[in-house]
Amino acid sequence: MTDLGGVVLELRKERDQAAKTVKRLEAALAALNGVSQGRGRGTRSRLSPAARERIAAAQRARWAKSRAKGGQTGHKSNVVSMPAKRKLSAASRRKIAAAQRARWAKIKAHKKTA
Repeated sequence: MTDLGGVVLELRKERDQAAKTVKRLEAALAALNGVSQGRGRGTRSRLSPAARERIAAAQRARWAKSRAKGGQTGHKSNVVSMPAKRKLSAASRRKIAAAQRARWAKIKAHKKTA
């Protein structure tokens, strides 16, 4: 039988050589394309302070227009009101509780007989 340690060592050397070759090829492609093929992390574009101020002013104008049009204050002009929650009477709550106790009693009785 052959020495497996030597075979493993040779395979590792070949793998390392292949990895170096791949790195060189990627570098060459990146130089030709101007962009690397790997996962590049782009930088976010930054707005100038003047541009941010223009955007903020436009948003303030939109809010002022919506407030003036609606006659209501601020963001509440587009809020939908929900109907008031209905409440159970004390008698209804007692009926429901009694029915639930009866269900549990039936289940417990069935377990005792089984």
